Amino acid sequence: MSAEFKFELQAKNGLGRRGKISTAHGEVDTPAFMPVGTAATVKGMLPEQVAETGAQIILGNTYHLMLRPGAERVAELGGLHKFMNWPGPILTDSGGYQVMSLAQLRKITEKGVAFQSHIDGSRHELTPERSIKIQHLLGADISMVLDECTPFPADEKTTAESMRLSMRWAQQSRDAFKKRDGHGLFGIVQGGIYPELRAESADALKQIGFDGYAIGGLAVGEGQELMFQTLETTVPHLPAPAPRYLMGVGKPPDIVGAVQRGVDMFDCVLPTRSGRTAQAFTRRGTVNLMNARHAADLRPLDPDCSCYTCRKYSRAYLNHLLKCQEMLGPMLLTRHNLHYYQELMAGLRGAIEEGSLESFAAKFHADYTAGDIEEV
Repeated sequence: MSAEFKFELQAKNGLGRRGKISTAHGEVDTPAFMPVGTAATVKGMLPEQVAETGAQIILGNTYHLMLRPGAERVAELGGLHKFMNWPGPILTDSGGYQVMSLAQLRKITEKGVAFQSHIDGSRHELTPERSIKIQHLLGADISMVLDECTPFPADEKTTAESMRLSMRWAQQSRDAFKKRDGHGLFGIVQGGIYPELRAESADALKQIGFDGYAIGGLAVGEGQELMFQTLETTVPHLPAPAPRYLMGVGKPPDIVGAVQRGVDMFDCVLPTRSGRTAQAFTRRGTVNLMNARHAADLRPLDPDCSCYTCRKYSRAYLNHLLKCQEMLGPMLLTRHNLHYYQELMAGLRGAIEEGSLESFAAKFHADYTAGDIEEV
């Protein structure tokens, strides 16, 4: 498949944007949430089930796939789409965050990052050029530049040095990227919580020129208020004709608030990870299915949800599966959570089209903080 990589802005409501990204493997309606398929699988889900939730694009991970099974092997086997049987668009992150958070004995230099695998201790080097090559071998529709995710908290001097290194790597990533129909490269804005550094980073990326612009270095412990403040000072510096991607976010209220501030794309492990730890996302907030109150409850998890789990199974059965540590429990909760997230994104898209984003957000927050349905 091939197509021009482009972003079409279709509607605006306040700062909220409704758009469509065209890629080599299909279109993505925005605002969009990308389920995380770190190691070429969305944990607990068949690809067909992921698509049934409404997901149009998923995320793969350079760091994990370069270690197992190896990017060259994936390429030999036909690329990541064929390898994992996902026909739609795939975005791959650069591996930088995982190197910083998972790898052992890492050493950052101007050239890149040398590190030991968290799996077997083998030594590797990830440079901007190598990261882009890996993503090319995987066949990603959207590739990300290599960057250093600045830790939080960090003082302004440390943050500035880190950001400027990432900007030099961004230029090297751009130079290494091979332009193909339907494939795009996103830059990543860094700069911590410092508005001037964020503006400097965004300006540097615009001078280089990218197909989309990500906002990195958030959801790392700064809290929602600081995250929203940073978005408010960063987003105005990003080009309106390009998609904006807030990396690693997040909880449903974070997503709604970010859409209200002009963000188009999101990814997060929360819906899948929470599904494996008995936590469900519902219109009335989160629910812990391990709680004894659910053991005799024949009602669905969310009475207003149309997902497979809510149509077929009771809270009592989910509680039973989880207490028995049966794998079906996390699978059913993951399926529900991903459906919930995609339904939320569809609601946001519809609200922007109708010019009712503010009222949609107000109702969302009122419902989400109302608390779970009463016990029977």
